[in-house]
Amino acid sequence: MKASNKPLMVIHHLDECPHSQALKKVFAENKDVQRMAKSDFIMLNLMHETTDNNLAPDGYYVPRIIFVDPSMTVRTDITGKYYNRKYVYEPDDVDFLVENMIKAKILLHSEL
Repeated sequence: MKASNKPLMVIHHLDECPHSQALKKVFAENKDVQRMAKSDFIMLNLMHETTDNNLAPDGYYVPRIIFVDPSMTVRTDITGKYYNRKYVYEPDDVDFLVENMIKAKILLHSEL
């Protein structure tokens, strides 16, 4: 991650979760998300829960998306819309996710 100087985008999801499946479908269909995912981020899809508390800053639930900068710092300042589940993105939130992906890139480059 440090060598590429790209942020990590961690996606926690479960195959049997209908919310995860709905988000996955929208994620796959959105050209902006796909372009940035391929060129600007290191992607990590976790289909099993992690024991790393850093990757669950407000609890263990799915789906959740967390950004990590190249210094391995979890970006707790980049969150979704919901106060009770900060890292949840619903299918209707894809534009907000795109904004947060851009924010993760811009903040990354401005912090270097």
